[in-house]
Amino acid sequence: MQSPSQLPSDLPPDKLAFVDRALAERQQTQRWRSLQSITPLDAVQVLKNGRKLLNFSSNDYLGLSKHPALIAAAQDYTARYGTGSTASRLVTGTYDIHQQLEEKLAIACGRQAALLFNSGFQANVSLLASLLDARSLVLCDRLVHNSLIQGILASQARFMRYAHNDLAHLEKLLHQAKDYSRVVIVTETVFSMDGDRSDVSALVDLAQTHNAILYLDDAHALGVLGEVGMGLAAHQTGADVVVGTFGKAFGAFGAFVTCSHKLKDYFVNCCGGFIYTTALPPAVIGAIAAALELMPTLELERQHLTQSAAYLRTQLNLLGYDTAGSNSQIVPLLVGDEAKTLRLCQGLEESGILAIAIRPPTVAPGTSRIRLALSSQHQQADLDRLVDAIQRHE
Repeated sequence: MQSPSQLPSDLPPDKLAFVDRALAERQQTQRWRSLQSITPLDAVQVLKNGRKLLNFSSNDYLGLSKHPALIAAAQDYTARYGTGSTASRLVTGTYDIHQQLEEKLAIACGRQAALLFNSGFQANVSLLASLLDARSLVLCDRLVHNSLIQGILASQARFMRYAHNDLAHLEKLLHQAKDYSRVVIVTETVFSMDGDRSDVSALVDLAQTHNAILYLDDAHALGVLGEVGMGLAAHQTGADVVVGTFGKAFGAFGAFVTCSHKLKDYFVNCCGGFIYTTALPPAVIGAIAAALELMPTLELERQHLTQSAAYLRTQLNLLGYDTAGSNSQIVPLLVGDEAKTLRLCQGLEESGILAIAIRPPTVAPGTSRIRLALSSQHQQADLDRLVDAIQRHE
């Protein structure tokens, strides 16, 4: 055995050196992230490091995560069905409650069929990977969520981005699309970082005119917008694939896709993210079912949320801030510089307000922002407190 002095001096390079480089780069460019734990107290208040903060960063748009009906249903389903579904859907993980919920979701959304998934990210990545092949063309809005981009990349399809919400640009690209196995238009209905909306009816018309598959992510509209809050893509028969999530306005967890019966059969047989994943647990199914039952009764909450967002945008615009064309419950406060955005975030927290800084690569360089996500449980006094704190720390 060689002694330490006899070991070769030219040791191999550190195999994890790339990790050090990546983390150093994040710190140098004000993009370092770390996990910060909180304890939720109600729909709009949390405890962080022993301090009570007013929360403007949660996607709990209707305050349902603490609703007694959801909690009671989760407890009831657990008592009756157990804590886990114990298998994937094609083995023994399809309980009657999964199929009943899918049937109710399809009816509520005015669509032929629905299929449950375990998260919005998983749904987008695996659905797109199954819809596309290397000979497909994807035309997607420049600002779509990372989960959609990852699904497109996994498919090895060619993809082109059209300018944000620029349907004339999209139409030009559609006219040029030839010799592909299929053409798929991919966009969101409400954009998660800017809070603005797509023109869903116009997208449907374009897709039908050019025989393209229309794929819509309706995550941030579901529960808040559309007929009885079922999203901007609900009852849109020309939308081929619509994804919704339950971790936002529904106050629970998981996701689903609505589509035709034929596409549902295709996904059950060809979508790896569905086939090889343990089914959602009974407690989650119970909470979703309870939220779905509540949705038609929450119109006053949705109106209050819309009015609150309009009020906040007006106040921020009066302070000179750009709110990026938001017309939803998501109100971005554009700052631009990453260090300045972090300082504002920290100042707000010192004032008792939790409002998270969003920086590249989540958003484009030079567009760092405080993403303000409103709840129907926020009152005008909460909004005034937020605006006052922003003015003091800008």
